[in-house]
Amino acid sequence: MPSTSLTKGLTAPAPPAGGRTFFGHPRGLATLFMTEMWERFSFYGMRALLVLYLVAPASQGGMAMKAATAAALYSVYNATVYLLAMPGGWIADRLWGPRRTVAVAGAVIMTGHFLLAVPVHGTFFAGLVFIAIGSGLLKANISTMVGHLYPDRNDPRRDGAFTIFYMGINLGAFAAPLVIGTVGQQVNWHLGFALAGVGMAIGLTQYLLGSRHLAPESSRVPTPLRGAERVALAKRAALWLAAAAVFYGAVLFSGSFTIEWVLWPLSLAGLALPAYYFTRIRRDRDITADERRKVTGYIWFFLAAAVFWMIYDQSGSTLTVFASDDTASSLWGMHFPSSWFQSLNPLYIMALAPFVAMLWVRLGRRNPSTTVKFAYGLIGIGVSFGVMMLAQAAASGGTKVSPLWLAVVYLVQTVAELCLSPVGLSVTTKLAPAKYAGQMMGLWFLAVTAGDCVAALVQLIAGDAFLSQASFAIQGVVVVLAGVAVLVLRRRIIPLMGDVR
Repeated sequence: MPSTSLTKGLTAPAPPAGGRTFFGHPRGLATLFMTEMWERFSFYGMRALLVLYLVAPASQGGMAMKAATAAALYSVYNATVYLLAMPGGWIADRLWGPRRTVAVAGAVIMTGHFLLAVPVHGTFFAGLVFIAIGSGLLKANISTMVGHLYPDRNDPRRDGAFTIFYMGINLGAFAAPLVIGTVGQQVNWHLGFALAGVGMAIGLTQYLLGSRHLAPESSRVPTPLRGAERVALAKRAALWLAAAAVFYGAVLFSGSFTIEWVLWPLSLAGLALPAYYFTRIRRDRDITADERRKVTGYIWFFLAAAVFWMIYDQSGSTLTVFASDDTASSLWGMHFPSSWFQSLNPLYIMALAPFVAMLWVRLGRRNPSTTVKFAYGLIGIGVSFGVMMLAQAAASGGTKVSPLWLAVVYLVQTVAELCLSPVGLSVTTKLAPAKYAGQMMGLWFLAVTAGDCVAALVQLIAGDAFLSQASFAIQGVVVVLAGVAVLVLRRRIIPLMGDVR
């Protein structure tokens, strides 16, 4: 963990100097944009290598896992990253405030990436734990701080700010596979992981230097934890840790431990925790009736998002295996490593996001409601797996298909993502009760956890069949039907949102 000197002086931000703006937005948006860009550079660079490293033969320096197990491990790991966003939001709400929490998170993530660079299996998995913890601390809170820059929840710049912020995410995600993926695949796996750590170090430095431009609200602890609550929390945490240590110690002692002993419990927990948190928030007597109604409306968006991410996040697992095993690694005479395919989605986003943002503004009152945008996103992501079904058919018999198949899949997924993800971030900040501002953003990321956990369970149960035509077809049809259901039910959802549109 970082020393206290890392966050010293972070509790009294100065107001933005000189009245300068960032593309018409508060200067604090530039700080958050750059921080998220470098954090995503580190995360997506590691992600571009993770499954490839897990399935690579030992003779090539990899872990020689089966493809289905590696894909499930990736899905559960990604789910855990977003699962920990919920306690990350709680820590900001009750202990440190968002601004200090993000500073600590950056140091933890950086440490995790450098642990991955050590060529020892034990430190590798320890590094994944560090990155998951740090990402959980950072993700919910950095998005919440974007919302803090706009005290008026209906500020017309708000959706545009989240789209710009989303561009920072994708700028880092675009560069990462090209740099880290190339070094990892063609030079050394662990050198690639080390480059991810360097990226996070740059992001942390930039955040500490630019944090004076953030909103004062970002340094406030909304509901500080009382002394008695701290003691009770410490006791509960110690009890759960002891129970986990005893259980897994017994499994190890019996000699029956496999990776599935980790994957299954985490997958089931990722599905159970969102239900627990929603129940807890809705039963809290401190929130108003209007806030409770908005939380009920938000549950619909959560479920839709979970179904969306179930397919979308397979780009780092299912699509990565398909790219490596069944897709040609050259196009028009140009050869490239398979990790480069993961740069297509952020490239498309950077090309299309400004036009989508302008479209929402130009449509004015004709702008589709949040529910309709979510429905479009679901239908689009389902269609992308219909294309994958065709690509899998073309790859039958050992044929390596053209890279254009995956290029089309990523294009369809990108359009779907732009309809749902930035809008989801924005609607979360709008519908969140004041008491749970950080934790509601954590709940948004739990939708990713739920979707990834479903994908992991499918991969564990189906085995290698998770790459079959039938698997792509079934998942695609289910998600398209979910999108149609959102369209049909939108008249029941919109009244629950109150004054939010």
